[in-house]
Amino acid sequence: MISTQNENIKSSIQSPQPLIRMKGVKKSFGSNHVLRGMNVELYPRENVVILGKSGSGKSVLIKCLVGLVEIDEGIVEVLGKSIPDMQQEELDAIRTEVGFLFQGSALYDSMTVRENLQFPLRRHAERMKGQDENTLIIEALKNVGLEYAIDLMPAELSGGMKRRIALARTLILQPKIILYDEPTSGLDPITANEIIQLILKIQREFDTAALIITHDMDCARVISNRMIILQDGINYAEGTYEELSHIQDPKVKAFFKEVQSR
Repeated sequence: MISTQNENIKSSIQSPQPLIRMKGVKKSFGSNHVLRGMNVELYPRENVVILGKSGSGKSVLIKCLVGLVEIDEGIVEVLGKSIPDMQQEELDAIRTEVGFLFQGSALYDSMTVRENLQFPLRRHAERMKGQDENTLIIEALKNVGLEYAIDLMPAELSGGMKRRIALARTLILQPKIILYDEPTSGLDPITANEIIQLILKIQREFDTAALIITHDMDCARVISNRMIILQDGINYAEGTYEELSHIQDPKVKAFFKEVQSR
């Protein structure tokens, strides 16, 4: 693995215990060895971008992280708890601490914006006990600048608005960690920048930590405290955007080629 050092950044972010720890994680599907010893750590208030080519294992990594796919070997811990050792009830509980922004937003088409945000609150009513449902919904929509859209249907929303509503639905359970799957994919440059700035605002105002899967290098440059390149089933290179952009290894340079040619 190519590793860079930036202790000033790390010391300002890291605490003794990471929120996410994956160590030596291996996962194969028959003869397809997807993860071959992957290591990931995510610390409080840190945005970590995961870069990798299509088919490199980014989606598998996320599924291993939340217990949707069983690992073959290694350690997967979220908030200090071992995911492979959990029963279903424990997994359901830990997942409420981890928000997920799907690439396609994944709003329920037959529900209004209000009903889309009500859904997680009612599903996890015990966790949100004592908090006013309507207040939580209005506050979540204010956080993404869309309180006026509360009674609209998803079909009435633009792509950027759908992404914002999906983010509001993620925030409403007040997660400690957010997983972003291609948050700017399919958006025009202006809207993509709005989403980038919104993610930074959430990190700043809610003290969230995030793992972000993206192919958008402009997004990665602005949003990341640290980047991990997933290559050959391992964390092939790791460091800040600036540090990785100066590495001469061809496998690393390939990710920066398009940006550097502009």
